Order: sequence, then C-alpha cells, then structure tokens
Amino acid sequence: MREEMLKSILSELNGTSADILASAVISTDGLIMAAILPVGMDEDRIGAMAAAMLSLGERTSHELERGDLEQVLIKGNNGYVLMTHAGPETVLTVVAKPSAKLGLIFLDIKRAAESIGKIM
Repeated sequence: MREEMLKSILSELNGTSADILASAVISTDGLIMAAILPVGMDEDRIGAMAAAMLSLGERTSHELERGDLEQVLIKGNNGYVLMTHAGPETVLTVVAKPSAKLGLIFLDIKRAAESIGKIM
C-alpha cells in the first residue's frame, strides 16, 4: 500500500517534466522503497550511492558550518542527480537531463518530498 502511494508520487513527479529521467524514494541506509527507473539502472546501486552521498553531504555541511543539509546536487556531462530529504529517514533522488531547468525541477522535487514525508 505505501509503496503504491510512493510510486504514485514518483509517477506524478516524473510526469511534471520531460527532463526528469528517473526518480526513487530511498531510506537513508540505502534501501529502495519505490522507484521509477529506466531499463538498465540498477536499483541497489542507486540506493547505495544515494545513501553514501547523502551521508557525506550531511557531514560536509556540518563540518563547514553550513547548517542542516537540504539537498545534494551532482552535475555530470550527461545530466544531474538531485537528492533531498523527504522525511527524517527518507531521501528523494531524481536523475535529470543536462538541459533540465533546475529551478522548476527543484520546486517539483520539494513538493514531492513534502508528500513523501507525510506518508513516511
């Protein structure tokens, strides 16, 4: 039941922009709770990497006195990976195209993260 609700939120998120290629709800220990991924993306790998990046981002933010971590943004030649908290033990991860309009995607991710946080 909860997984279906999470998938519904992810489906809506992915539908808001053609620039969003994939999205997943991941526990802070790396377990995928729900995901909408293209063929060939490995859920377990994404979960583990997202958990590691979030942990490193939190530590960096605190060590450099930037306060509580809000999001992690990774930019590569082929696009973006965005991560944000969606509850105390949950992370929303989104993979986007290099041409993505980040301002709009950040808004959509924030809304989705709030919805996910209410479920968790």
